[in-house]
Amino acid sequence: MTVPSNSLLQGLDRLLPTYARADLTIVRGEGARVWDSGGREYLDFGGGIAVVALGHCHPAPLAAAQKQLGRLWHASNLYRTEPAEELAGRLSERFGGAKAFLCNSGAESIEAALKYARKATGKAGIVALEGSFHGRTLGALSVTGQPAKREAFEPLVPSVRFVPPNDSEALETAIDTEVGLILLEPILGEGGVIPLDREFVAAAAALAPLLGFDEVQTGVGRTGSFFAFEQLGVRPDLLTLAKGLANGLPIGALLVAEEADGAFLPGDHGSTFGGNPVSCAAACAVVDVIDDDLLGRIAELGAVLTRALAALPGVVEVRGRGLLLGAVVDRPANEIVDACRERGLLVLTAGHEVVRLAPPLTIDEVDVSSALEILGSALEATRDDKLQVVT
Repeated sequence: MTVPSNSLLQGLDRLLPTYARADLTIVRGEGARVWDSGGREYLDFGGGIAVVALGHCHPAPLAAAQKQLGRLWHASNLYRTEPAEELAGRLSERFGGAKAFLCNSGAESIEAALKYARKATGKAGIVALEGSFHGRTLGALSVTGQPAKREAFEPLVPSVRFVPPNDSEALETAIDTEVGLILLEPILGEGGVIPLDREFVAAAAALAPLLGFDEVQTGVGRTGSFFAFEQLGVRPDLLTLAKGLANGLPIGALLVAEEADGAFLPGDHGSTFGGNPVSCAAACAVVDVIDDDLLGRIAELGAVLTRALAALPGVVEVRGRGLLLGAVVDRPANEIVDACRERGLLVLTAGHEVVRLAPPLTIDEVDVSSALEILGSALEATRDDKLQVVT
């Protein structure tokens, strides 16, 4: 076993305890695999929580980032940079006409969307979904529909209302003249991998002065189309991205549809590191790699994985689209996650009874089969657990 370095030992317990970390130190990644400090290999079906979209150290974003590192690391947003403008152009083309604000994370992109909607509509009211997750900064937390995450930090931003996902009647009841924005995740990721119905999304589009989609987790090919909204028949006014956009380098983006443009003026918003040239260069490479062939492959493998998951003993239901899937299980999900990790597979939870899978979009059939075998073994090992959370 590898002995931790002195610097690592000195750093133990010096990070604020904001994460319930597993006792695992990851030191290297390649493709769909990572290695820990002891040299053990793991198949990564969590993808850094849907971040490493093309797999660890994918050659295209790696080469683009390395090339940009040799040219320019940072320039103030008082000036133009080529990678930022090239990325904005690529995203606009994929969206069908939009302008971009570039930042560093999903939470920052949500903050930008909230400010934009307030400025554009002059209305403070926001409707979001119960069970949703939009980030942990105060604004993003305010529109996150999970009371346990919110309570310790209240009072938060006021005038936010929450409705159950796919409940059009509740949505209509929540709308009044003070509401300027309806904010939706096309698939609630942290909230249980719950896809929204086309009818619900259509109702939201008809009711909202501005409709915002949080595609931080679903965007950039994750569901089998570049944006998840393409499968729902509605194009939002505002859209947020982050996670997989630069394959692991920090980045976020707010896209504003051309027809909703015009609210932000110089000085209204900003981000010192937003549009970082290295992150944007990597993101351009990611966008280029996610072509129609890969999107078709994502949809195909997602369907295969869905069917196979549904056949495993202990799996009650499989939700999601493409390669963002949630297996509802009949026991605590965290115990299955632990059992998978012991067997060399990294997966995630999405609530108490959902095992979430978000592997690299470049995954192949061999790795899918390996992951299913390990997951089946983990389910078998935990089948006699006392707590049954799904009846």
